[in-house]
Amino acid sequence: MESVLWVFTLCIMLGALVGFMAGLLGIGGGLLIVPALLYLLPSVGVDEAHLPHVAIATSLAAIILTSLSSARAHYSRGNIPFSLLKPLLPAVLLGALASGFVAQMVPADDLRRGFALFVILMAVQMAYPLKAESQRSLPANGLLFAITLVIALLAALMGIGGGVLLVPLLSFFGVQLRQAVGVSSVTGLCIALSGSLGYILAGWRVDGLPQWTLGYVFVPALLGVVMTSTLVAPLGVRAACSWPTPLLKKIFALLLAIIGLRLVLA
Repeated sequence: MESVLWVFTLCIMLGALVGFMAGLLGIGGGLLIVPALLYLLPSVGVDEAHLPHVAIATSLAAIILTSLSSARAHYSRGNIPFSLLKPLLPAVLLGALASGFVAQMVPADDLRRGFALFVILMAVQMAYPLKAESQRSLPANGLLFAITLVIALLAALMGIGGGVLLVPLLSFFGVQLRQAVGVSSVTGLCIALSGSLGYILAGWRVDGLPQWTLGYVFVPALLGVVMTSTLVAPLGVRAACSWPTPLLKKIFALLLAIIGLRLVLA
């Protein structure tokens, strides 16, 4: 019980860091939550075979509130084109829901290393962001469905909301950046909800999980993160107005790259 309380307390501090960095740099919380939980969860009895699954599932559940807040803000500013969102949502829901069952078929070491490589790629993207918005038009609905399905599946497998993948894609096809971010806020909420449900169902009857888990979601860590992440995020937004965010992004990208390399080599 003491170890559970210790993890809960550390996740309260983790949530504050995640919320602040999300507001300051616009990053997804999963890039911080998953590596932290990979180190914390063994102390509460999560064995190696289930460790990445629990860390990723808990990260997805924690992203729900953050995504909801972001989606509401974009909706109030008219940044969500529902004509574009409508064909994307079925693919997002299906891909994210399937993630928990697909993750069960992936060995824990492969899933952990896959996340590590993803973190390194996101570090490169943060340090050297892709140029936004082009003159290309969106592909046909069938191709767009397939691409979005893969993005949602990968995002949920990695425990993130998917904005780092979807926003560059939509910008590549000529969608205005503010609308791409608005659409991403809604799809991120759907990925978090549907992905969490997928991991809960996939882990419901799995043996060897510790107490306080709901499927693959470790509830004390989830509660600790969400208690502070949404409260502290506005402070990060305020700091972004005066802090040198381009420099901070490069420093944070270096930190992510180090985290990714350590996970690859572990």
